[in-house]
Amino acid sequence: MKFQVPRGTRDILPGEVERWQWLEERSRAVMTLYGYREVRTPYFEATDLFVRSVGESTDIVRKELYTFQDRKGRSLTLRPEGTAPLVRSYLENPSLRSESPARLYYMGPMFRYERPQAGRYRQFWQIGAELLGSARPEADAEMIDLFRAILHDVGLRNVTVLLNSLGDAVCRPRYREAIRAYFKQFEERLCGDCKERLETNPLRILDCKVPSCAPVIAGAPSVLDSLCPECAEHFESVKRALTALGIPYQVAPRLVRGLDYYTRTVFEVHDAGLGAQNAVGGGGRYDQLVKDFGGPDTPAIGFSIGMERLLLAVGEESAPRAKGPDVSVIALEPGAAVEAQSLARVLRGQFEEPERRRALAVVVDTAGRSANSQMKWASKIGARWAVFVPKGPEGYAVRDMAKGVDEARQRSVEDLRRWLVEHRDLVESHP
Repeated sequence: MKFQVPRGTRDILPGEVERWQWLEERSRAVMTLYGYREVRTPYFEATDLFVRSVGESTDIVRKELYTFQDRKGRSLTLRPEGTAPLVRSYLENPSLRSESPARLYYMGPMFRYERPQAGRYRQFWQIGAELLGSARPEADAEMIDLFRAILHDVGLRNVTVLLNSLGDAVCRPRYREAIRAYFKQFEERLCGDCKERLETNPLRILDCKVPSCAPVIAGAPSVLDSLCPECAEHFESVKRALTALGIPYQVAPRLVRGLDYYTRTVFEVHDAGLGAQNAVGGGGRYDQLVKDFGGPDTPAIGFSIGMERLLLAVGEESAPRAKGPDVSVIALEPGAAVEAQSLARVLRGQFEEPERRRALAVVVDTAGRSANSQMKWASKIGARWAVFVPKGPEGYAVRDMAKGVDEARQRSVEDLRRWLVEHRDLVESHP
């Protein structure tokens, strides 16, 4: 039987995985600069966690969850997003609440049963940040600033921030009724899903991507006209904070996002290079979610970035390419294979204290190839130098694989390692 990856998933192979590692490293570095700490939550949680947070009437809960029962009949779900698990962890672990506001981030795979398309998979990866414990508009501005800082750090400089406010428990019911009354007039022109949403959650209609619904949605009332004075002032304060930070934005009065827990500020960041579905990610406030999970009244805001989408926007040329090992140790005769392995261990610095180690990446053939075949293999994998064993009477022979020239022989292992480290550092500082 021939096995293949499940539809909507894929393998990330050497040559590409380095781009992912680069994105993760750059994102972690920026998060650290802003004072955020990483949290790693399980890949699955109790199903009710997502039903309660994401919203029972959302497409994610109705159509896209990967849900199963364990051997004791408990309903569990592969996480479709990262905020609800992090909030659960925040409430369960007092150490996360030791600072207020708490600045936390995550990265890892999420799972949704949706139609695969460019940059969108059923197992997809997200980078997310959450700020819990501040209702101030400056917190909203920090979130958007952090989002843009990550994009800027990986080379995306020309992105668009879309901004809206969904109001709160005081003013949103008024808008919900206004939007229901509006769409009721055009019910026959709505798609099947939107006809259902009209009764269960009419705000979700604004998030519909079906082309036939677009003209009706375009004429819908603006949520901004229904905001209570407190929400309106908060939104104005967020805009003033963004302007003060030099962050351009566009007000998008029909932006609602796809999760029910959002309150007040919501935002998306778009890159024109991604085509029609050009969102890199987004986020917003969820001031009631911690309380809904049984915790204290804790305002919060967060965002998530789709890693596949971001890598697609960055492009293959912007991220660093994989590099080969520093050294390939070549056994000139079959009996020298063990000596090659022993030398490789020393060259790697395996016996040095980690804080003093100046590591070299060193590989050794384990396939029993001839010396000539080993050289071809070393060239194929991109080794910078070849070192030959056994050691000759004048020392270890070294060949520069890129230039095809022999270097000066090194009389001892210590001399050899010192020479390789110095020249490796020289090459890396002057590529």
